[in-house]
Amino acid sequence: MKISKIATIGTLAISIAGLSACNNMMPSKSADMKAPMHSQSMAKMNVVQVAQSNPDFSVLVEAIQAAGLTSALANPNAHYTVFAPTNEAFMKALQETGMTKAQLFANKPLLTKILGYHVISSDMAMYKKDVKPGNVMTLSKDTLMVTNQGKLMDEMGRTTNIIKTDIPANNGVIHVIDRVLMPK
Repeated sequence: MKISKIATIGTLAISIAGLSACNNMMPSKSADMKAPMHSQSMAKMNVVQVAQSNPDFSVLVEAIQAAGLTSALANPNAHYTVFAPTNEAFMKALQETGMTKAQLFANKPLLTKILGYHVISSDMAMYKKDVKPGNVMTLSKDTLMVTNQGKLMDEMGRTTNIIKTDIPANNGVIHVIDRVLMPK
């Protein structure tokens, strides 16, 4: 009887330790798991400030600064729709192209064209409900296609998922994408 009680207590202790270990392995809440950022303070920031407030856009912010586009994208009278690639998307693009971040950022004409390909400037920002299948003209004067499946297809024929939508700014809206769009 004494041995079975010890065995039961031992099993219980192992189970608790196992559950505790599993709990420590559970992912903490990430930006993808949080509720959409629709706070009043976000809506008072421009698209660049919103990007600066999210650490997952740090490479995008660096690229905007390297291209000298910060003040243009901060225009309070604009109505931008920005398809914002994550840091992970930029790392994939660098692997695909064989370029380093320093090489890409040093090529200002290419960097400006790529960044402009992620922005639509129109009379109104395009929220998720406004993004319809078809072609749209980007700020870089290149064509971006929205597929029937709600994905983006760049001029290189590569598709990109929109993973988060409708992050408001005072001069537009940001949609998060998982791949850097490439114009021809």
